[in-house]
Amino acid sequence: MASDNAACADVAVVILNWNGRDFLRRFLPAVLAHSDGAAVFVADNASTDDSVAVVRAEFPAVRLIQNSGNLGFCEGYNQALAQLGPEFRYYVLLNSDVEVTPGWLRPQRELLETNATIAACQPKIRQHSPDPARRQLFEYAGAGGGYLDSLGYPFCRGRLFDTLETDTGQYDDPRPVAWATGACLLMRAAAWHALGGLETAFFAHMEEIDLCWRLQNAGWRVWYHGGCTVFHVGGGTLHKSNPRKTYLNFRNGLALVFKNTHPAELAGVMIGRVALDWVAALRLLTQGQLADCRAVLRAHGHFLGHLGYWRRQRRQFPPRLRLAERPGTYAGSLVWAYFALGKRFFEELGVRS
Repeated sequence: MASDNAACADVAVVILNWNGRDFLRRFLPAVLAHSDGAAVFVADNASTDDSVAVVRAEFPAVRLIQNSGNLGFCEGYNQALAQLGPEFRYYVLLNSDVEVTPGWLRPQRELLETNATIAACQPKIRQHSPDPARRQLFEYAGAGGGYLDSLGYPFCRGRLFDTLETDTGQYDDPRPVAWATGACLLMRAAAWHALGGLETAFFAHMEEIDLCWRLQNAGWRVWYHGGCTVFHVGGGTLHKSNPRKTYLNFRNGLALVFKNTHPAELAGVMIGRVALDWVAALRLLTQGQLADCRAVLRAHGHFLGHLGYWRRQRRQFPPRLRLAERPGTYAGSLVWAYFALGKRFFEELGVRS
């Protein structure tokens, strides 16, 4: 039996970095201190700051992987994890702007050890802030576990759009979910390689949702473990209001539902999704956010222009689950529930487990 300080020796914690020297200095010490013997890697996406020199000089225990360029989140991780050896049975994809806490990793690994059908897991994600009150708030990227509505719009326990709940222990229960956040994602290495890792064409955003949906279509399950907590700065690379992020979210959102929705439900989901995306574009236009409005239109144009590619990806990983068969799904429209019905909190939706 592994000793306490080596309980996670078969885990590789991999932090993808691009010009994140300050985050590495700030958060790597806790990762090294609290990961129960896991190997810690920094995979550098050809940073132009001195991130690589800082890791070598200040964190000699960290293993360094240097990618050939800024490959984005998806291909950056795909290339980095391809270099890891067979001694690692589990991978953790960990953002550079995440503060881990004692006990953040081992309970998640134990969950996967005791249930061979679980391929991925995330901890509770709260806001990183110097303000103690804000540290009690769930964080946008992952919160208390990821869910999807009937049109494939993602949301979380503890976060509907910009409404963030205070953590009072209401989401401490481990449970199956639709997706686990890429900010802190524990993956079974065998499942990662079986599915070919992340969808490279996404570059960044929605990639972990696509991966988790493919896992479920392949017969695996995805869980949330509320007994572990990390704190996420969020927006550390691309701010929420950036038109580039708008473009990626809308383009990848369309590809996400096209790739993974059951054939019997695909037409209705795509029609509804496109219609609501256009409503969102019109709303951005009326708010004077012209660059974001144009980003939505460009996202749709790119998706249609590459429809052949997305069809090939859909055939490679055939969708097998209907909405009613997928954990972490809401049978209604989150947009309608939030904006028309005024439902601001997860428990008001009545989502099934």
